[in-house]
Amino acid sequence: MPILPRRAASGHALRAVAALCAGSRVARARVCACLTALLAYAMGAAAANAVQLPRQPSPAPPAISLEYAVKATYLYKLAPFVNWPPGEFVGPDAAFRICVVGDDPFHGFLADAVVGRRFGTHAFEVLRLDALTADAGCQIAFIGKLPAQTTRQALAAVDGSPVLTVVDSATPDDQGIVQFVIRQGRVGFEINTSAAARNHLTISSKLLSLALKVNSR
Repeated sequence: MPILPRRAASGHALRAVAALCAGSRVARARVCACLTALLAYAMGAAAANAVQLPRQPSPAPPAISLEYAVKATYLYKLAPFVNWPPGEFVGPDAAFRICVVGDDPFHGFLADAVVGRRFGTHAFEVLRLDALTADAGCQIAFIGKLPAQTTRQALAAVDGSPVLTVVDSATPDDQGIVQFVIRQGRVGFEINTSAAARNHLTISSKLLSLALKVNSR
């Protein structure tokens, strides 16, 4: 018996098979049952092929360089080595806010990295800001390329507030508390203890020992 092409698998073909099989003997009934099943399968396959669209590839996530992956890790790991003044948080469940000011070189990597992490009882939260202001409620402020203000203006906005300012190596300013630097292709940092004192923050001696340079002016 020739195999019918899928194109022939239509309602007319099924009715024709049913007519052929009417009143048949047992052997013929078996053949007809198989033929009917094949035609039904062909119809289903044809219908599936008719509606199935080519699968579109998922958009690739934005690439992040190793440099900024390391910097993102530094940002939340700096927190345990800094003492904020009493009353910094409105409650035990208040978020510990890391603000990314200006252009975001992390492309969501930092936000993903802090999921499930805490500073004591305070869950980390990442906030994007176009400009740094005193009322932003940041505990750590990463200052990169700023389209809306200069680095010095951003630092001045939180001068005297308990904010750990971290300045990117791409926009250096020694008046930030932490200054990222690149040395021999590696990410390091310098610390300005005078700037920390003005913001009522105390840097642990362990973190100071890891700094490439400690400024006191």
